[in-house]
Amino acid sequence: MSRSIFSMIQKLSSNIKSSNMAQIAFLQKVALEERCILVDEFDRPIGNASKRDCHRINNNGTIPLHRAFSVFLFNQDNDLLLQKRSPWKVTFPGCYTNSCCSHPLAEIPGETLEDDAIGIRRAAQRRLNYELGIPLSEIQLSDFFYLSRIHYFSSGDGIWGEHEIDYILFLQKDHITIDPNPDEVSEVQWVSKSMINDLTRTIKAPLTPWFQLILQYKLQLWWDNLKTLDKVQDYSVIQKYL
Repeated sequence: MSRSIFSMIQKLSSNIKSSNMAQIAFLQKVALEERCILVDEFDRPIGNASKRDCHRINNNGTIPLHRAFSVFLFNQDNDLLLQKRSPWKVTFPGCYTNSCCSHPLAEIPGETLEDDAIGIRRAAQRRLNYELGIPLSEIQLSDFFYLSRIHYFSSGDGIWGEHEIDYILFLQKDHITIDPNPDEVSEVQWVSKSMINDLTRTIKAPLTPWFQLILQYKLQLWWDNLKTLDKVQDYSVIQKYL
């Protein structure tokens, strides 16, 4: 996707609250032309491809492996912000998931940089602003704690799916502005550690596959160590859930 198309998405989304459903669907289609970073199983970049090509399941059942990130945003009470994805999303519409999930883009300056996951941090800052309306001034790149990487695959609905190396970023802030973009997010809620399992069992919506995996295998450990995350930091080894 060219930078002009990326700018168009940003401009259109700024007026989304006055948009009709057709305009929202159009935004989602335009976003499919964004360029994701293709990687090998060791997270080494090997090129780029459209978001469409990185999420559409091929005839042989494969999906190109690409780079992604998941942000877990906590407040000072140690509650986690969850979001419900918009029903207009192409992949996993209407699913509950962690605070923010997306991709660094090959066409955005600085998002391909790898030292200390700086490109991922920049992409996360951009998407927190775009999805949740958090002003760029309220989150610094140094606020993100780069915790881990997971490699997972999901066949989704049989047409659209995921195959990602997903960077896990934790972020703890208070008194931040949250104004969700309805093109991306239909609901948000804070949930405590003691209530997360009850909530995810009783909500009348599925979980995204990456959030389900993290919830099942890692989230409790990470949440227990929220104030001492360096003790459980393990990004040097990519955790595989295939």
